[in-house]
Amino acid sequence: MKKLLALLVLLISWPSWSADQIYTGYFSNKAVSGYDTVAYFTQGKPVKGDSKWKFEYQGADWYFSSQENLDKFKANPDDFAPQYGGYCAWAVAAKNDFASADPEQWAIVEGKLYLNYSADVKSLWDKDRAGFIEKADVNWPNLIK
Repeated sequence: MKKLLALLVLLISWPSWSADQIYTGYFSNKAVSGYDTVAYFTQGKPVKGDSKWKFEYQGADWYFSSQENLDKFKANPDDFAPQYGGYCAWAVAAKNDFASADPEQWAIVEGKLYLNYSADVKSLWDKDRAGFIEKADVNWPNLIK
């Protein structure tokens, strides 16, 4: 069974996974690991969403902590969705590549939500947010072709 699983993992190509515009992980369809993206803006902190307030957007399931937040997202999803599909913003900028993101490692810059892979990566990101955003904005369209 382990050999079969290893073979299956080898057969799954990185490009087929990396083409997803919204990061949901391998075994989930939850955007932002099920966190409520509106709460970052309204509560100033990461808040887990609930499946009773779920909305499909760009092929992923988005979870919210209240009907009010769900309604806000539905009205203007681009205002609340994280940049770069919820992938690590630093990786998109510095590595021109995809990396998962930890919803607990975040920043709002000029009204936009950015996520990072880890606290260490976020500390790198925080040293030059504007520069990394500029680079990521150039890299991102080519990554999701």
